[in-house]
Amino acid sequence: MSDTGTDTETGARPAGVAASPPLLPAPGPEPEGLLSPGAAPGTPSGEAPRLGSFLARAAAGTAVLTVLGAVLGLVRDQAIARYFGASDASDAFLIAWTVPEMAATLLIEDGMALLLVPAFSLALTRRSAAGEAPGSDPVRDLVATTLPRLFLLLAGGAALLIAGAPWVVGVLAPGLADPRLAVDCTRLTSVTVLTFGITGYFSAALRAHRSFLPPAGVYAAYNLGIIGMTLALHAVWGVRAAAVGVAVGSVLMILTQLPVFLRLVPLARPRLPRFGEARRAARTAPLLGFAVLAPVVLFVVSRQSQVLVERFLASTLPAGAISHMNYAQKVAQMPMVLSLMICTVTFPVVAQAMAAGDREKARLRVERDLGLAGTVVLLGTAVVLGYAPQIIEVLFQRGAFDAADTASTAQVMRVYALGLLGHCLVGALSRPFFSSGRPTWFPAFAMGTGLLVTMGAGYALTYRFGVDGIATANAIGISTTALLLLMGLGTRVVPIRTRAVALSLGRLTGASLVAGAAGWACAPLVPDPVLSLAAGCLLVPSAFFLTGLALRSPEVVSLLALTRRRFLDGR
Repeated sequence: MSDTGTDTETGARPAGVAASPPLLPAPGPEPEGLLSPGAAPGTPSGEAPRLGSFLARAAAGTAVLTVLGAVLGLVRDQAIARYFGASDASDAFLIAWTVPEMAATLLIEDGMALLLVPAFSLALTRRSAAGEAPGSDPVRDLVATTLPRLFLLLAGGAALLIAGAPWVVGVLAPGLADPRLAVDCTRLTSVTVLTFGITGYFSAALRAHRSFLPPAGVYAAYNLGIIGMTLALHAVWGVRAAAVGVAVGSVLMILTQLPVFLRLVPLARPRLPRFGEARRAARTAPLLGFAVLAPVVLFVVSRQSQVLVERFLASTLPAGAISHMNYAQKVAQMPMVLSLMICTVTFPVVAQAMAAGDREKARLRVERDLGLAGTVVLLGTAVVLGYAPQIIEVLFQRGAFDAADTASTAQVMRVYALGLLGHCLVGALSRPFFSSGRPTWFPAFAMGTGLLVTMGAGYALTYRFGVDGIATANAIGISTTALLLLMGLGTRVVPIRTRAVALSLGRLTGASLVAGAAGWACAPLVPDPVLSLAAGCLLVPSAFFLTGLALRSPEVVSLLALTRRRFLDGR
C-alpha cells in the first residue's frame, strides 16, 4: 500500500476542500508512502519514500495478523457462547477475565509500549551515535537492567492475585450470588500478570527494532490456546476450561515472539550492573524512572477502570447482563482495533522524531495517523450501527445463545458504537504524549476526568436503562477523554492543527451517521441475516464515501483520488 501524494504543507489540495487541509497526503506527482511521515529538513529525498514503503508493508502485515487474531477472538467468543450462553457460568468467567483484560492493557497494549518503545528507540539511537565506549551496547545494558527486575516484580504480583482472588472477586462483582466459580477462574487467569508482562516487554523491544509481525501475532496464539482448552475440557471442567485456556494462551504469546527477540536483542548474563554500567544504563533508559512510570500507569489503570465500572454496575443486574455487554464490546471494538494498528506501527517513528527534536516530522505523522484511523473506525461504526442484529445473529445465535440474547446484545452494541471514535482517539492521541521522554500528567488527568464522567453517568442511567445505560455512560466518558486529549496535544507535545483535525473528523462522523442510518433502514428488507449483512458490506461503504465526498471530507477525497490513480496506472 503506497501513495503518490505530496507533503500536506506544500502539496496541492483537492478542489473544494480548502476549509480543512487534508490530513492524508493529496495525490501529486512525487511518490511517497501513504504512511510516510514526510521528509524532515536535511533528510535525503529518498528516505521518506523508503520509510513510507516499509511502514505500508508493516501495516499491511500487521493488518492481516490483527484480523486473524480478531477472527480467532470471535471463534473464542462463539465457543464460550455456545457452551455457556449468557449465564451465571459465563458471568463468572468474564469477572475472572477482568484480570487478563487489565493486564493486557497495562502490560501489552498501552503501558509497557508507552514506556519501553521510546526507551528502546533511545537506546538504538545511542547505539548508532558516535562517542559510545568500545564494547558498550545501550540496548544490552537496557535489557540487563530492566528484564530481570521486571520478571521478579510481575511474578510477585501474580502470586498476590492468586492468593487474594476472593477479595478481588468481591471488589469486582459484589452482587454475585455464588462467587466460588469466579474465584477459581480468577486464580487460573492471574498467571497472565507475569506472562503478559513478558509478552509486552518483547513486543516493545521488537517494535522499536521495527519488527512488527511477531507482536501482531500474539493474540492469534492467545486465542488459539483458549479455543483449544475450551473445546477439549469444557465437558470436564465447565467454564474453568476457558480460564485454563487463558493461561495456556498467554504462554503461547511469549513463545511466538521469543525466537525473533533472541535474534534481534542482545542479551547479557543476568547480574547486577557495576557502578559505571548502572550510570550508563540510567542514561540509556531515562524513560523508566518513577517520574515517567507513574503518569503512564495512572493513565492506563484509569482507562481500564472503565471496564471495572461497567462490570461493577452490571453485577447488580439480572444474570447475563455482563455477558451481553462483553459480546457487544468484543464485536463493536473490532473497527477500533483495526484503526489503531496504524498508530502501533508508526509509534516508533513518532518516538524517534521526538527524540531527535524533529517536531514537524512528528506533527505530520500524528495528523496523518488521526485521519487514517478516524476513517477506518468511523466506517466500521457505520456498519455496526446499521447491521448490529445481523452481525450478532450470524456470529453467536446457536446453542445456548438464543434470539433474546441476540436482540439484547445487538441493542447494547449499537450504543457502544457511539463511543468508538472516542476509544480510537484516546489510543491514537495518548502515544505522542508519552513519546517525548518528559513526564506528563495530562493524559492521566484527561482519562481520570473521563472515568469520573463514566461513573456519574453510569450510576444515573443504569437503574433506568440497564446495560444500555452502562454503554451510554461508557460512550460519554471516553468521548470526554478524547476531546481533552485532542485539545491538549497541540499545546503540550506535538503542535498539531487541532481545528483542522476536528473539522476533518467531524465530516467523517457525518458520513458515518448517514451511512449507518441507511444500513439501519435497509437491513430488515433482506430476511436472511447472511445475505443482509453481505448487502450491507456494499451499501454502507458506498453511502459513507459518497456522503464524505458531498461533505468534502479531505480523507475521503484523497483516498478516492488515490484509488482512481492506481486504477489508471494499472490499466
